[in-house]
Amino acid sequence: MRELIYFDSKNPNCKYPFGSVEQDEEMTFKIFVKDGVYVNRIELHIYEDGVDTPYVFRMSFNCKRGDESEYIAKISLNKVGLYWYRFHFVTENGEYQYRKDGDDFQLTVYSKDYTTPDWVKGGVIYHIFVDRFCKGKDDSAKFTKNGVLKEWGEEVTIKDADGVFRANDFYGGNFQGIIDKLPYLKKLGVTLLYLSPIFKSSSNHRYDTGDYEFVDELLGDEDKFRQLLQEAEQSGIRVMLDGVFNHTGADSKYFNKFGNYPTVGAYQSRASKYFDWFDFYNFPDEYHCWWGITVTPTISQRAKGFRQMICDKGGIIDKWTSLGVKGWRLDVVDELREDFVEDIRKAVKRSSEDNLLIGEVWEDASNKIAYSYRRRYFQGRELDGVMNYPFKEATLSYALGGKAGDFANTVMTIVENYPKQSLDVTMNLIDSHDTARALSVLSGVDMNGTDKEYRKNFRLSKEGYDFAKKRLILASTLQFMLPGVPSIFYGDEQGMEGYEDPLCRRCLDWDNIDKELLAHYTQLGKIRAKYKEQVCSETYFEYQGDLLILCRRGGGKILKVVANNTNQTQTFYCQKAKQELLSGQKVNCNEFGISAGEVKVFLF
Repeated sequence: MRELIYFDSKNPNCKYPFGSVEQDEEMTFKIFVKDGVYVNRIELHIYEDGVDTPYVFRMSFNCKRGDESEYIAKISLNKVGLYWYRFHFVTENGEYQYRKDGDDFQLTVYSKDYTTPDWVKGGVIYHIFVDRFCKGKDDSAKFTKNGVLKEWGEEVTIKDADGVFRANDFYGGNFQGIIDKLPYLKKLGVTLLYLSPIFKSSSNHRYDTGDYEFVDELLGDEDKFRQLLQEAEQSGIRVMLDGVFNHTGADSKYFNKFGNYPTVGAYQSRASKYFDWFDFYNFPDEYHCWWGITVTPTISQRAKGFRQMICDKGGIIDKWTSLGVKGWRLDVVDELREDFVEDIRKAVKRSSEDNLLIGEVWEDASNKIAYSYRRRYFQGRELDGVMNYPFKEATLSYALGGKAGDFANTVMTIVENYPKQSLDVTMNLIDSHDTARALSVLSGVDMNGTDKEYRKNFRLSKEGYDFAKKRLILASTLQFMLPGVPSIFYGDEQGMEGYEDPLCRRCLDWDNIDKELLAHYTQLGKIRAKYKEQVCSETYFEYQGDLLILCRRGGGKILKVVANNTNQTQTFYCQKAKQELLSGQKVNCNEFGISAGEVKVFLF
């Protein structure tokens, strides 16, 4: 019977408007039935997530075209939430449920007043792991760590002599270094800097916060950070911080396991004012910590005092936002209580609705389940956007030879499931501080069975590098043209390679820049700036043979990204194309050859 019925949630002829909707917004559903199905009644059944009893809407016969009958229902939902729907057929031969390959169709309904910051949309994010980006001359930046301060460019440490990885090798990247490179970042088209954690801590990554009230002394002082914010804004660049609010450091004023702070920490005494911020199984040495890592004790879900410190007026978010911070990225947001996320949003938006709140989510954030609980992120009281890992996986998979249809399906599923205002501010990454470098992944070199020591010492040959770079050019072009905001992990634009943490966190070598790759990324930034309306508008795909054709349409113009991941030249029929934007070349033909592994961006 399925072959006699047609409904595609991604087709606006079947569901309009496409994708997520605002509460009370009218939706039109149409389902098409071939002759041979004797319909007595068709009902649209819509289930609120977690509720077994559906809302039932009777579909009416609308018209008949040839051998196909069209049934229609116009409805609206006034309650914000996640919904699932299917079609219930009553025929003379019995009852039948029409679903999507055995699953219900998804529908996201968001609040009427849900908005996201417009300044983010159409821009470019640059992600800096601060210790490794650039070391500027600054007398206020001081090394006081229990670790080693290395020369810039020395190899990273993967374990100490006793076999333990402590993340305590430092290179001294600092705020002044970022200030020095603001002209470089501006030329690259960057509009938002995302800084890895900057607060005082004992490690080089600073995800083990020691004190949220102070910047780490190795980065410079608060005056230097304020200077960075001011000079970045003068360059048209805003700054987003990493909010690590699920756990602190064991070496912190709050836990103080090693006695390095003057406060009485939770580890030291049950009488500590921070004691109820943490969960002890057997005081003091057995306690709940993030993924069992004892240097990062987890904040208790009941820690009211911690939440007040972060979110209340005059709290941590207020302190740094008042200096000019325009955004926050929430580390492991799926491990935070929803009401805590809502309080964080209120704090971030307290001074301005234009401030940005991003969450770290590795899956489809619209239907994410964490710890057996469905998470809400895009309904109006939570996040603005997330790190778009589904796009990352789809982009790398396609560049490595995956099917165009699989790429398109992943992209359009996210486009369908996310409210557009959320989609437009998602961080589109192809790598990060938590993953292998895109260039290394795209080399296709099989590292299975190797150890970290081997991967540390491995470097691509000239031939292997050029091969991977060609794939990176393809992948980054898709990254920049997809809905959302591309996020460059520092050094990708210069050809940095490396595998998992800490091998993806090496120092950026400013003396050996791949100028061709940098020029490519710079051109991508120019395209986004010039065609902002198009990259913030409609997304759809076209198909010609084995080519992938990603289309962005708006303002009477269309950008078409044409990618060829096959081993043979493919023909793109480009009638009415005006220009190829990566090269700036005018198009004076009706056919354009796309070489193996090549990507082009056409303006229509």
